Amino acid sequence: MKRPTKSGFASIDEYLLSQDEEARKRLDAICRVIREAAPHAEGRISYDMPAFFCKGRLVYFCAFKKHIGFYPASMTIFDKFHNELRGYKQSGRGTIQFPYRSDLPLGLIKKIVEFRIKENERKEIAGE
Repeated sequence: MKRPTKSGFASIDEYLLSQDEEARKRLDAICRVIREAAPHAEGRISYDMPAFFCKGRLVYFCAFKKHIGFYPASMTIFDKFHNELRGYKQSGRGTIQFPYRSDLPLGLIKKIVEFRIKENERKEIAGE
């Protein structure tokens, strides 16, 4: 799997079509879960990768050679989902890596998206 060198994707669909079959299947599954958890979220390209927004940033994700990078746009999820994230490589910059050699944790992704929606709603109410 390789991340394409092309930049300036016009849509999430265009990004997905640029990926090889293995990456595309995983990215499609992530998109479905996000749309199920956040039916009103807007999907678009941001930072040259698929992203979803609902009352602010929700999550970003993209394909790499050996994993899917998942960016929940909030550091609080690392405390909230500490136990569930234990088996995945993480970076201090808010990245979770889902390797191709294992199944995607779609239930966890859904919970993270739902948590991020609530987090954004709280920020909106607080006027942040």
